[in-house]
Amino acid sequence: MEKRKIVLLGSTGSIGTSTLKVAADIQDRLEIVALAANSSVQALAAQARETGVKHVALYDVSKEAELRAALPDGVKIHLGPEGLLELSTLAEADMVLVAIVGTAGLEPALAAIDAGKDLAVASKEILVMAGELVMQAAADKGVNVLPVDSEHNAIFQCLNGHQGGEREVSRLILTASGGPFRQTPAEELKDVTVEQALNHPTWDMGRKITIDSSTMFNKGLEMIEARWLFGIEMERIDVIVHPQSIVHSMVEYVDGSVLAQMSNADMCFPIQYAVTWPDRVKGGMKALDFASLAKLEFEAPRYDAFPALNLARRAGVAGGGLPAVYNAANEIAVDAFCDGEIGYTDIWGVVEQVMDAHVAIETNDLPSLMKADAEARVAAGVICAGL
Repeated sequence: MEKRKIVLLGSTGSIGTSTLKVAADIQDRLEIVALAANSSVQALAAQARETGVKHVALYDVSKEAELRAALPDGVKIHLGPEGLLELSTLAEADMVLVAIVGTAGLEPALAAIDAGKDLAVASKEILVMAGELVMQAAADKGVNVLPVDSEHNAIFQCLNGHQGGEREVSRLILTASGGPFRQTPAEELKDVTVEQALNHPTWDMGRKITIDSSTMFNKGLEMIEARWLFGIEMERIDVIVHPQSIVHSMVEYVDGSVLAQMSNADMCFPIQYAVTWPDRVKGGMKALDFASLAKLEFEAPRYDAFPALNLARRAGVAGGGLPAVYNAANEIAVDAFCDGEIGYTDIWGVVEQVMDAHVAIETNDLPSLMKADAEARVAAGVICAGL
């Protein structure tokens, strides 16, 4: 079978580096043909040397000279937002894997679909902000949208061709580790520090995703994402806390049967399945040792202590621009918390205030969604500045 040729956007982040590890483990099945990073010049150059790619993109145009000096000869540099679009439409690529944190990956994702490329999605914001647009575009072009998030990848595996219709599927059940504050009394959450919030008990992730995991906004974003990925109503998407992070998510069928996908907590598992689907191939990951698992625990989420889940359900049910507002306001609030401008529990309050003030958009097109996103960022910034 021919190698699948992949453009990797966000190559120096945690998902990007795991993808490169997968590519190294299954070189007979996977070839990285282009890499893109935000501003990590030396890391990007090192990856280019290791993979032998002929195309790299750097979002930060001010570092072009530094990147050129660090790259081997023969590598073409693409710059800024336009550079991401150029990589997303490379003729030789079969698939574009978007692992860019935030909304910067949305236009490259749509460009990849328009160019007939399969899309592997690791950036939640793409489907949260514009899930209806993205999935419709993919359907129109006849390309696949494959989830890289461990939870959505697990559901994708458990559905195994079933489309989530009411005749077969009762619920999608997203598992959550519960983060570092799973058992912290609600009244103590206001005193949480950035250092504490970044100390995730299971996963090694980037700053934004780690903070989101601790507040449960990560799971809220996943609920909205699942709504579009699998074409299922928010009312049939639930969350269960599972501290061991062994069961990555589940599908409950109408006959009462539940299918769960399980593996060690290693992002290489969902990444590899996304880039090799529909095949399964032997890679470098270790299988579960069931004899060493003491127990698997499940418990209900603490909705009152972690309001992000109810806010997500509200945004997903309303649709339109509200999911974009939910995501954008959270991004600004997380940055403000990390910069010491607001407290930990203020994150939820900021998002709720911005959602309350949002005026529903008339048309669900990209310019309208981008406008809702931009306005939410401004509104959240004003609120943060006043706290």
